[in-house]
Amino acid sequence: MSELPTKLIDYDCSLRAIDEDRNVARAYSIHSSRDLFDHIIVALRWGRIGCRGAGLTVSFVCEDAAMRFIDRTLARRATAPRRIGVAYRVVASS
Repeated sequence: MSELPTKLIDYDCSLRAIDEDRNVARAYSIHSSRDLFDHIIVALRWGRIGCRGAGLTVSFVCEDAAMRFIDRTLARRATAPRRIGVAYRVVASS
C-alpha cells in the first residue's frame, strides 16, 4: 500500500480496485485533519466508482490512536486480493 505519514494534518489517500473482467470498480479514500477542538478527524469514504458510496468519520484525541486506526484500515485494504480478487492501488496520496 503506502507508507503512513509522519504528520496526520491534512493527510489524504485515495485507493482504487478495478478489474473490468470481474466487474469490480471500487474506490476508498482516507482524509485526516484537525477540528476546532484540536482533535484529529479521520474521514473514510468507500463504494463503487460512479455511485454515491458510504462513509465514516471518527474523532481522536491523540495522534497515535488516529495513526493506529489508519494503519488498521490500510491493512484491511491490503487483504483485498484474497477477499475481492483485486488489489487496491494508490491513486493519490499526500
